[in-house]
Parts: sequence; C-alpha cells; structure tokens
Amino acid sequence: MFISKDILYVGVNDHKIDLFEGQYDVPNGMAYNSYVIRDEKIAVMDTVDAHFTHEWLDNVGKALAGRTPDYLVVQHMEPDHSANIVHFLKTYPEAVVVSSAKAFAMMQNFFGTDFSDRRLVVKEGDALSLGAHTLHFVGAPMVHWPEVLMTYDEKDKVLFSADGFGKFGALDAEEDWACEARRYYFGIVGKYGAQVQAVLKKAANLDIAVICPLHGPVLSENLGYYLNLYDIWSSYGTETEGVCVCYTSVYGNTKKAVDLLVERLKTNGCPKVAVNDLARCDMAEAVEDAFRYGKLILATTTYNADIFPFMRTFIEALTERGYKNKTVGLIENGSWAPMAVKVMKGLFEGSKNLTFAENVVHIKSALNEESKAQLEALADEMSASYKAEKDEQDAPKNDLTALFKIGYGLYVVTSNDGERDNGLIVNTVTQVTNTPNRVAVCINKQNYSHHVIKQTGVMNVNCLSVSAPFSVFKTFGFQSGRTADKFKDIKPLRSANGLTFLPSYINAFMSLKVEQYVDLDTHGMFICSVTEAQVLSKEETMTYTYYQDNVKPKPEADGKKGWVCKVCGWIYEGEDLPDDIVCPLCKHGAADFEKLS
Repeated sequence: MFISKDILYVGVNDHKIDLFEGQYDVPNGMAYNSYVIRDEKIAVMDTVDAHFTHEWLDNVGKALAGRTPDYLVVQHMEPDHSANIVHFLKTYPEAVVVSSAKAFAMMQNFFGTDFSDRRLVVKEGDALSLGAHTLHFVGAPMVHWPEVLMTYDEKDKVLFSADGFGKFGALDAEEDWACEARRYYFGIVGKYGAQVQAVLKKAANLDIAVICPLHGPVLSENLGYYLNLYDIWSSYGTETEGVCVCYTSVYGNTKKAVDLLVERLKTNGCPKVAVNDLARCDMAEAVEDAFRYGKLILATTTYNADIFPFMRTFIEALTERGYKNKTVGLIENGSWAPMAVKVMKGLFEGSKNLTFAENVVHIKSALNEESKAQLEALADEMSASYKAEKDEQDAPKNDLTALFKIGYGLYVVTSNDGERDNGLIVNTVTQVTNTPNRVAVCINKQNYSHHVIKQTGVMNVNCLSVSAPFSVFKTFGFQSGRTADKFKDIKPLRSANGLTFLPSYINAFMSLKVEQYVDLDTHGMFICSVTEAQVLSKEETMTYTYYQDNVKPKPEADGKKGWVCKVCGWIYEGEDLPDDIVCPLCKHGAADFEKLS
C-alpha cells in the first residue's frame, strides 16, 4: 500500500476475530493499522493488537531497513492499538514515546509504568520535527476516548486520524466503505457527535490530501465524500431518504401489521424501507439504519407490563448514542393491557428534537378494521412527502390551506436565472390579503435572488419544517447563487411554473407571480398572487425562535469581543456595532446582531 515516499504502512489484518470489542460481528475481520514515517528522524505511528506482536515487529523492521526509530507516537490507548508498546520499547530501547498526558496515565494502568524516563508529553497545538516532516498534534478528546490525539504531517498533508474514519473489515476484504464505516461509527463513536463536530472544524483548517485511520483503508481520493458523511453522522442528520422499521413479534400478529405497513409505505412512494426484526437481525445493523434514515417506526408487544426485551435493548442503544433529529412512529400490540407506546415514549424522554407521529397504532391481539385504518394513517403520515413526489402530477394544485403554513418563520425562496436554479433563505413572507390571495416577500437587494426575481417575476416559497437541519441554511443562506450552484447535490422537484421546490424538509410550497414591486431602500418587497400551492406534511413550520434554539450552532467566540449575527453566527469584532452593518454571510442588518457576552 503506497502512502507517500516517506510514509509506509506496517499494519496487520485479523481474520481470526469474530466479535470486535466483544459485541460487533465482523465477518470480514479487522485491520489494525500502523505507519512508519522515515526522515532524518523516524516516527512509528501506533502499535497493533497483542495477537500480532511478531508480525507487526517484522513489518516495522522491514520498513526501517536497518535504521533505528526515534519515536513511537501513541494516539489512542485502546489495546487493539497500544498492546505492543512495551514490546516495541524492548526491541528499540532508545526510542521515545510521544503521547498525551492522559495516555501516559493510562499506560500506568495497563503496563504498571508511565515510561517517565523516555517519554515526550504533547498536547493540542504542539509540533514535532522529524526533519523535512513536521508533525502537528490535534486534540480529539472523546473521539472516542479522552486521551486521543490525531496527528497532521504538513509535508505530505497526511492526517493520522486515530479511530476517526475507521471501519470494520480487514484491508483485503472487498466491501462498501460506507456500510461498514457507518456501522462502526454509530456503534462505537456515535455517542460523541459534538466531539466529532469539533474535530471536523479543526480539520477544515488543514490542507488534507490523505487520511490514515487506525482501522480500514487509507483514504486518498474524493475526501469530500468521507468528510461529508462524517458531518452528517456526527450532526445526527439524515443520510438517506426513507423509513427504518424495527419490530418484535411473538406470535406473528405484529409482524403481519409491519408487513402491511411496509407495503403501504412502498405504495406511497417511499424510496427506501429498511426492515429489522430485532430478535433475529444484527442489532448494530438496526442501530445503523435508525441513524441513517430520517424516519423510524417501532412496533412491539406489551410484555410483562413493559415492552419486549429486544425492543427495550434497541431503544436504549439509540438513546445512549444521543438519538435525535428524527420522526418516530409507534405501533403497540397488547391483548388486555397495552403498555408498549407509553413505555417506548418514556424511554425517549431524554432525547432531543424527536417528533412523534400523530397517528399511533393500537392492536389488541390481532389486526381488525380499526387498527388497519390506524396503520394506513400512520403509513400515510410517515410517507406524505414521498407520496407528494410520486403523485406530483395528480396532486391538488390549488390547495390554499398551504397559506396557513405561513408564520414568522424561515423559508427557502427558489428562482431561476435562465441557466440554473437558485434559492435563498428569507424570514419575511406574509399573506397580506385573501381576496384575492396576495403574499408579500421581502428580499435584500444585495442578494442575487432579488435581481433574478425582479427580472423574471416568478418565485416559489418553500415553508421549512422543524426537521430541516443546519446544512439547509448553510446551502441556501451562506453563499451566493451567482457563484455557487446551490442545487448541485439536491434533486429538486418542479412546480407548474417550471421552478424548483425542495424534495424534503418542507411542509408546503407556493408558486408566486409578482404583481407589484415596492422599493424599501435596502430591500425590495414583491407582492404576489398565488398560482399554485401544495401542503406536503403536517410537520410544524420552522420558526425563527425554533431555529435559534434548536438548529443554529452556538457561536464559538473563543474570547472575542464584539457582536454576533443571530441568524448565521458571523462575529463582528469591535466595541460598537455600525448602524449600517450588513452580515457578509446572510445579509441581515444590525437588528439581527447581539453583543457577545
């Protein structure tokens, strides 16, 4: 495996292991990665599992080609990476151990010594010169142990990422990276999304050409793909549109209900339905699916005045990993005293930003006409947006109840300049009359959309729902449509006027035709008639307050003094805020700034 002229791979493949960390099935084994950086001085990056001591030392010896290593860099103290520290130091008695203070404390626990006579303690921001190569240490606490350091080699632009970007499977296994990396992430790292987000922000400031993890392949192509997946996973976003259904069934009646549900979801156009029988499936696969999709349906029986044990285990696996930002539907079966819905909801009490479906299915022993109707209603609710897409041509085109979705909220206004689609975030959409129906939209003149809509006279207003993640606001609010293709990663739908509307994260849209323009100095007000309107879901509209409290990341002032834009988090450094200030990211004025505390 070629990494660079100076960086050599010396890891091993483990095909004897059956359960990783004693619980995760690994049919294709595991890789324990280690690397050697050869320069004026030589650094060995981490060791491997105890079962491969001699194979690893042989690999290291071949890479050294007769030379002696100067440093052993220990990024992570889990035994599958640190077990051979003592063997290495006995083999190379002049080598110095480089690691964090917390790691050396753990070495005392593991080996009875902290190597105080031959150690170098490093921390975030420290650097170690090997000659042409300089190693910069990046703190990564709780990704996923507290002592973790990552290491960046500025010469070859390599990030040694510890357990980050790792996956199950040996290096000689031919399998999809994302599938096993996703299962690895949510099983092992998933609880620490905030910490992963913090590391991703640090990584954004590095010029990275190669990622060298401690498990799985070296990543050197299309790094944006891997970084984007980690961003979605660690922000608990939706990676794939669809519904995950997880169930337990004792005598088959709950399974029959699930089968009918799945059939209805597919009929409604749900692009993917992932079904897991929790008593028989790999629980880690079910956890992976629950985090992957934006919607989850749980079906189980009342059991000993509680819920079936596999369902309780599953929900606890979700909540202990910080499950949030999802829509959850519930189905219960109980012959005489149904308790399952109450228990399941109770288990999610500590979870943040979960939306429970309005329709709940109550089965008493077996399906009847009443519970079948409830089942259909739940399926329709959970697949409303997909059904709208499937039946787009037949959907009502003049459903003016879409106007009821307007509030002091946040919207994506879409347009087209004749060459490509465009969109921007606005928070000033108002119904001004109802006979005839007129809607007013205010847009800052500095926005490219203002120019486009003034020329074309048409737009679509997408009413964002509370499920919209921060990535939507970054895409449509923090870049200009004149220079950025905001729909490059989105497959939009189109209304009758030819303009786009979003395929997800909205509860309604309206097509508008400009009837009058009012110049408001810094802004322009477009007063419009409604040419088409559709309601796509029952989810609440994203209000400005909800965005501030639940979606927008809290600003990291890092000791700065000044003012922060409440919309996007941009910080203006200065004691006094200029009256005419306009945020360079979201184009909001002084009224939307607040003083940093």
